[in-house]
Amino acid sequence: MSQTDASIPSQLEGKLLIAMPGMGDPRFEKSVIFLCAHSADGALGLIVNKPAPDLSFANLLKQLEIEVPALLRDVPVYFGGPVESGRGFVLHSGDYASEASTLQVSEQFGMTSTLDVLEDLARDTGPANALLALGYAGWGPGQVEDEILQNGWLTCDASLQLVFNNDEDTKWTAALATLGVDALMLSADAGRA
Repeated sequence: MSQTDASIPSQLEGKLLIAMPGMGDPRFEKSVIFLCAHSADGALGLIVNKPAPDLSFANLLKQLEIEVPALLRDVPVYFGGPVESGRGFVLHSGDYASEASTLQVSEQFGMTSTLDVLEDLARDTGPANALLALGYAGWGPGQVEDEILQNGWLTCDASLQLVFNNDEDTKWTAALATLGVDALMLSADAGRA
């Protein structure tokens, strides 16, 4: 961390970042980001509440030449962030691990970016909970901590319910509610007491 502040957890991995009003970057307005990795080298997260326009899981499977079964579960597809937007990441519950490569973020969450997780989801042998993110949000060393100190983000604990079972229109307010914050009471003006 470039600065020390007791209000910033030393380990943000597995937490949610909640965008504050007035952040200034429209790509992240009212975003909820699941942090898959956080270390002294930086951070990597996936936006979990911004649907990818005009893209369905079935169409994506067809593009990747993966057989689409008659009964296919609905896996939401999101804009995961502005970095490498052509690359896919599956954020999923911790009940699944790919033989190829799964980043086990916590006991509850894993992230896999190889085709086998998509094939397993198509066969209904994949994780119980999953979402697909195209692209990711990335930060250099100390950058996410500095953005938190500048009141760009709030942080909260991630839960399966919050990440997978809220619809994208309610995730931002639901994440704020876990902190006891009413979205209507937030100001776009930053400040420190």
